[in-house]
Amino acid sequence: MKVFTTGQVAKICKVAPRTVSKWFDSGRLKGYRIPGSQDRRIPRDYLIRFLKEHGMPLGDLEDETMAKVLIVGQDQVLIENLKREIPSERSFKVAVASSGFEAGIQAESFHPDCIIVDFSIGRHEALQICQNLRRNTEFTETILIALLPDDGSPMSFDRSTINETFKKPFDVALLAERLRTLIGSRKELV
Repeated sequence: MKVFTTGQVAKICKVAPRTVSKWFDSGRLKGYRIPGSQDRRIPRDYLIRFLKEHGMPLGDLEDETMAKVLIVGQDQVLIENLKREIPSERSFKVAVASSGFEAGIQAESFHPDCIIVDFSIGRHEALQICQNLRRNTEFTETILIALLPDDGSPMSFDRSTINETFKKPFDVALLAERLRTLIGSRKELV
């Protein structure tokens, strides 16, 4: 469990250390005092909860507390259903790309924890996206999920680049729960 001093919390919140002490002393910001001193310590989870409750930006804590998901596809109904099941106001941030080119740009700037590739954009393009991401050392730990069409044609390809596959039609809630499990095993989602 990571713990912060009032000075560290002040830097994160961009306020004076005295302000953090007031939040702590009034009971709004939970934590504890070091025995035998007046020093205060604020556990990471309490700080994140405090920031979210008061609508304050998470700042540097965002990367370690938010799961970033990039959806690559053109099926607007599917994208909207996924966004509904992966509520962004909680521990998820969702971005969308409609092509391989756009996916590359989004991946570089957004740094997703998981990329969901809908193969209905075209089998060749979808495979190219997956292979390009795996070649890039920045994305070796990124979770790749393929959404395969149920069009009756056999889908034979090297699945070693992909962590999980879902065949359409599938339960979007099941995919959202699987995301929470896969990303939650790597990050402390709040």
